[in-house]
Amino acid sequence: MSDCIFCRIAKQEIPATVVYEDESVIAFKDLSPQAPVHILIIPKKHVASLMEVRAEDSQTLAHIMGEVVPKLANEQQLSAGFRVVINTGEEGGQTVNHLHFHLLGGRSMQWPPG
Repeated sequence: MSDCIFCRIAKQEIPATVVYEDESVIAFKDLSPQAPVHILIIPKKHVASLMEVRAEDSQTLAHIMGEVVPKLANEQQLSAGFRVVINTGEEGGQTVNHLHFHLLGGRSMQWPPG
């Protein structure tokens, strides 16, 4: 989608502080960090939300959770712990209609969130 801000970041039409990129995923620092480490990880393919994920997206999601998140957590020295959040829908706090994972760390996370 040409008007999607995350699609435009993935296409490098909008600058971002990119910390990871490969053929299917890009990760960049959040502009309004909620923790000392706050990285957004997105598939380059436009998927509006977790509710729009299809079987053909499973390899990318497995790549994010099984490879990209651990790699970034190690690089950011988050061995004491971190949180991965996927906000879905308006009531779930999703503000950009492009599936994205928040990698949060560098401080103690409280429970319950929100």
